[in-house]
Amino acid sequence: MQKEYSLSDVLERMYQNQLALEAVLMELTRRVEAQGNTEFCDNVRGALYTIGESAGHIKQGLARLKKLP
Repeated sequence: MQKEYSLSDVLERMYQNQLALEAVLMELTRRVEAQGNTEFCDNVRGALYTIGESAGHIKQGLARLKKLP
């Protein structure tokens, strides 16, 4: 039997995936930077900053959504 997922469940999974992608991008950036490609790493860090900024808003939105009846 298939379980129905609520909107908040789906969004929570998407948020978790975003955090996982952020972590792997950070690790890859560190490795590339160790090889001397700083321009690439600066660009990636700009994207990571945006991901980080969005994460707080997403988390707050999920908390509010879960409080709804």
